[in-house]
Amino acid sequence: MIDEVTFIEELKNAQTKEKAFRDLISQYKERLYWHIRKIVISHDDADDVLQNTFIKIFKNIDKFNQESKLFSWMYRIATNESITFINKRAKERNVDISDVQNELASTLESDVYFSGDEIQLILQKAIATLPQKQQLVFNMKYFDELKYSEISDILETSVGALKSSYFHAVKKIESYIKTQTN
Repeated sequence: MIDEVTFIEELKNAQTKEKAFRDLISQYKERLYWHIRKIVISHDDADDVLQNTFIKIFKNIDKFNQESKLFSWMYRIATNESITFINKRAKERNVDISDVQNELASTLESDVYFSGDEIQLILQKAIATLPQKQQLVFNMKYFDELKYSEISDILETSVGALKSSYFHAVKKIESYIKTQTN
């Protein structure tokens, strides 16, 4: 692929925007889908949020100021769209966000798109019990294998705070798994 600066220029150029955007979707849709899916859990909801994410990226690419990497900027949009989706669902049902996340995690067993074994199911349920920020940090570090510096760009927070969130998330997950497997 061409360098990022040239690619961004193509995304911002009216002549080349559509082709460049198709390339962008092709390159990032799977990674963004799985990032979103870890947050909203449902395949159908993840598809909807992914579509909204790409619409927002397309509409706002001209405002991208290149202070971060394109990937980080898109991840931030996907993260915010996912959180907005969860918050909206909680508000519609007049319940707490954690209730929505626990409900979504409990549907995994009947989700035809979930192919994990029993321990993966327990892990997903454990993650659902975490506060939202800890969930995001854990998913990005553990599953997406992002560096703290990349997560810092995406979530716009310090590396120290991220390390602390990750540490606490791991401890809570370990505790949850111990209670479920004994």
